[in-house]
Amino acid sequence: MKKITNRAFSLLLIASLVIFGMGVYIVRYVQHGEDWALYFAGTNSDSSGELLDRNGVVLASFSPDEKLFAQDELTRKANYHVTGDYWGRTGSGILRNFQSGAYDFSLLKGTTKSQNHTMTLNIDSELNNTAYQAMGDRKGAVLLSNYKTGEILVLMSTPALDPLDETTEPQDGAYINRCLSAAFVPGSVFKLITTAAALENIPDIFDRTFYCEGVYKIAGIEITCSGTHYSQSFEQALANSCNVAYAQLAVMLGQDTLARYVRDYGFMDSHKLNGITTAKGSFPTEFVGDPELAWAGIGQSTDLMCPYSMLRFVSAIGNGGLLYEPSLVKEDSHPKTTRLVEASTAESLKKMMSYNVSAHYDGQTNFPGLNVCAKTGTAELGDGSSHSWFTGFLDDEEHPYAFVVLIEQGGGGLRSAGVLANTLLQAAVNR
Repeated sequence: MKKITNRAFSLLLIASLVIFGMGVYIVRYVQHGEDWALYFAGTNSDSSGELLDRNGVVLASFSPDEKLFAQDELTRKANYHVTGDYWGRTGSGILRNFQSGAYDFSLLKGTTKSQNHTMTLNIDSELNNTAYQAMGDRKGAVLLSNYKTGEILVLMSTPALDPLDETTEPQDGAYINRCLSAAFVPGSVFKLITTAAALENIPDIFDRTFYCEGVYKIAGIEITCSGTHYSQSFEQALANSCNVAYAQLAVMLGQDTLARYVRDYGFMDSHKLNGITTAKGSFPTEFVGDPELAWAGIGQSTDLMCPYSMLRFVSAIGNGGLLYEPSLVKEDSHPKTTRLVEASTAESLKKMMSYNVSAHYDGQTNFPGLNVCAKTGTAELGDGSSHSWFTGFLDDEEHPYAFVVLIEQGGGGLRSAGVLANTLLQAAVNR
């Protein structure tokens, strides 16, 4: 009798586990069945379609008989990290998902092939080509978007490769999309976050002055500045990119407050761009003490930033604090909007970034005919070199463009990334 009871219990347990497993599978199938099916459909050669830029330039096309890319070698290279390839060598291109889009899916019928599949991108391949040529043989990332619509016009990462060249060994890092899939020391572009936090947490911030003699000591640790600025206002401190002033502000605000702003603005998160997962940034969240906090507040320490996250931030500032979520794909539906930055904070940041360009970056000479609002960054690395950053937007109703330029080990932000940004923006407004 005892054996029968044990056997019955064992069978009941097995049946329960089978039912539970089936339940889990059904739930997972309902949630992810489309992803599974379309992934494998995308690897099937029995599909066809075209991938176009915003002006109708064919970036890729495929059929059961052949897989093609743009006719022009420059276009293939400059747009490689937008398209990716048919073999999945880079994880950030949209071509694999695009191939999957040649199929429809239902939970009951599975995948069925759709007809005349064409995907049109917001990307302007000619502007991508301009950015690629301006970057030369340097490594870096360039993003340009319309902050009134969220359309991404430029997404260019180097080094790149020609997907049709099977004889040349790709450069180291060519498969990495630096716009989306990597995070870098931000340097002084991080001061835009510290500025926003100060605007909202220090009521008399515009009445304060900050004194800089090139060095500021905190608990016996020296915070060095690139210049000697003496007495300066808050607005001047940002234009001077004064490390002394911003070290004081970071300590004044406190680590918890700064970390909250970094999180709230999305710099610590991965984002989704048309199904592509972007890299997370970092900021010290465990207690580090005032000297390390001071360095973190000026974009050094363990700070890391994904260029795409910065694009979202400056896009929101340019649009009064309201973010139109960026998109690579031209869609009929309205883009998702998010109140990323308080309207009054965005307005103050806009004025201060405009002052940066007019008072400190010699805007009329370096950006002729452009109403640029921007911030430079020279992110110091352990080997003595620096990443060059330039980010901001045009205050221009006809050309509402937000941009991020990063050049790895490129040196000074204005002299390197700023020059590339001007080349790109001049081309964009004259398209």
